[in-house]
Amino acid sequence: MQVTMTVNGTEYTREIEGRLLLVHFLRDVLSLTGTHWGCDTSNCGVCVVWLDGEPVKSCTVLAAMAGGHEVRTVEGLANGAELDPIQEGFRQCHGLQCGFCTPGMLMTCRALLDKNPDPTEGEIREAISGQICRCTGYSSIIRSVRWAAVHEAASNQEEVPAQ
Repeated sequence: MQVTMTVNGTEYTREIEGRLLLVHFLRDVLSLTGTHWGCDTSNCGVCVVWLDGEPVKSCTVLAAMAGGHEVRTVEGLANGAELDPIQEGFRQCHGLQCGFCTPGMLMTCRALLDKNPDPTEGEIREAISGQICRCTGYSSIIRSVRWAAVHEAASNQEEVPAQ
């Protein structure tokens, strides 16, 4: 079957098997390997991407179901060489160690900040509750999200023109 979807702003049309999962379409067909494949049961969250602006676990979505929709992967977070604030927060606050959970964590945390630009620690913990990180103990991830929230708010304040 043929599927067409927009991934990180670029439209792709490919022939696929109907049973192909979105995670495998992204990794194996489009060679976008930033999205990781972990448990294959939707428990770990390493495969999180956005489907029409909402985080989804791409190991539970058929590529055919994404046809006609907008997909955003971790490769689509940065603006050229400029890291997204959540990426910079992870870099500044050591929010990653082995890096395996990082792409899914980044996508989930970016979605949180888009909906709630000033989340509490509890709200961050709730947002990432579907993600498994075996390295960090989550405290550095929470610091990374808070760093991004504070720096993004400061950056937005600088962009507001004086009245």
